[in-house]
Amino acid sequence: MAENKPDVTKAWAATEEQKGKAGRQRTFAWISWLIAIGIEAYGIYLLLNHKFDGPNANMTLLIGLLVAIAIFAILGSIMWKTALQNDPATRANPASFYAKNQLGAIMTVIAFLPLIALILMDKNMDPKNKQIAGGIGAVLAVLATVMGVNFKPPSVEQYTQDMNACATQIKTGQPTTSCSPEVAAQAQDIARDTTDVAAATKSAANPNGTDVVYWIAPEPGKAKSTEPHVFHLCAEVSPLKDKAVNHGTVTEAYAQNAIRITKQIDMEQKQCGFSLAQ
Repeated sequence: MAENKPDVTKAWAATEEQKGKAGRQRTFAWISWLIAIGIEAYGIYLLLNHKFDGPNANMTLLIGLLVAIAIFAILGSIMWKTALQNDPATRANPASFYAKNQLGAIMTVIAFLPLIALILMDKNMDPKNKQIAGGIGAVLAVLATVMGVNFKPPSVEQYTQDMNACATQIKTGQPTTSCSPEVAAQAQDIARDTTDVAAATKSAANPNGTDVVYWIAPEPGKAKSTEPHVFHLCAEVSPLKDKAVNHGTVTEAYAQNAIRITKQIDMEQKQCGFSLAQ
């Protein structure tokens, strides 16, 4: 039976729990944005039917609609950015990365621009009312759009670096300043496997063990393996027989698609000539 472990093959990846949270947060974000656009549509309907024309226009209603659009647009942006904290995009596709991270600002513009444009172009609205409504709408639109901008968007690449830094801090007993909740669990996997490898590789020459493991090398021409592998205690173990092998630290193994230490530690200790762990 496959183990339910976080996917830390090529790089950091969201756990199932993180994906679930992000999915719910994205759903709430879309609901908020759709409500904002629905309010905008209602405002446009009222404008086109001259409900805000003349000296007795209900400007309180129009301003209330603009405020409601801003509230729901901002709520959507907050939920969207929170979702990206749990399940960020990758920088591998710059256009997609930009669109995903700045979607809050984009949706806010969509929720405001048509209505504000119609207000400013309405020839029947009292000029003073038009100035007030247009000015308030513009201020709210700018505020909500700025709130929707993701100035420091997270990325898979950033989380991968943080995860490795966190794992190093755990292994060396340093203050865990890089161990944010998003990366801590997977960093602990790396630190745990590093400890297990050190315990399994103790010998007379290395009484404290080593932080060197071995895994199947990627296919020629590829920087990383396309399939996940476990890593091993030495290059001479039977699973690596007649295979091209890479070696490095546990952190490096994780970065090259090796997902965990082998479960055949006792067998590999014998094949590698290490003393059995006490």
